[in-house]
Amino acid sequence: MRRKEFKVEQEEELEAFLDEMSFGFLGVIDEQGRPRVIPLNFVYIDGSFYFHGSHAGGKMDAIRKMDKVCFTVADEFALIPSYFTDPQMACPATAYFKSVTAFGTAEIVTDLSEKAAALDKFMKKLQPEGGYDPIDAENPKYRPQLKAVAVVRIVPEEITAKFKFGQNLKEEERSAVISGLEARGGERDAETVEMMKKFCPFHSS
Repeated sequence: MRRKEFKVEQEEELEAFLDEMSFGFLGVIDEQGRPRVIPLNFVYIDGSFYFHGSHAGGKMDAIRKMDKVCFTVADEFALIPSYFTDPQMACPATAYFKSVTAFGTAEIVTDLSEKAAALDKFMKKLQPEGGYDPIDAENPKYRPQLKAVAVVRIVPEEITAKFKFGQNLKEEERSAVISGLEARGGERDAETVEMMKKFCPFHSS
C-alpha cells in the first residue's frame, strides 16, 4: 500500500528534482516480450522526458514495437540505521530518497529544432561550464549530427513521485533520526536533515 504522506503533488517540486538529476531508467518490453530496464541520461522539458542515442539497437527496436514505456528517476540521500530510534529491533532501518516514475508514450522526434532544443538542454545539464557552440538546427555544422542522432520524447500519461524523509515518524522518533544524522555527519546527512525539516509535517523551526 502506498503511503500518502510520501506522495508529492507540487509540479515545482517535481521539476526542481528532475532538473537536478541527469540519470534515469527506461522500462520497455523487448522483441521477445521480456521486460528490459535501460539506464540513460535524460532531460525534462515542458512536461516531457527526452533522451538520445543511436537510431539502431535494442532500445529503439523495442520502442518501435511497443511505444508504451515507463521511466524512473531516483536519488538516495541517506541510509537510516535502526539504532537511531530503536536500540534492539532492526525494523526501523530504512533509506530516505526522492523518486519519480512516469508512465507514457515514447515518440521518436523528427523535427530538428526540437532535437536541438533537447540536446542543448542536455549540454547545459551535463556541461554547465560551457565550452561549446550552442546547439542550433540552423547551424550547418550541427545539422548532420542532428539528423544522425535519435531523440525520443516520453509524453507522460501518469507521473507519480515519492519523497521519503520520515514523514510517517512520531515527533520523538523524527528528533532521534535528526540527532543521529547530525552526529554521524556523513556526506549527505546535513542535506537529509534539511529535507526532513522541509517535508516532515510536524517539524517546527
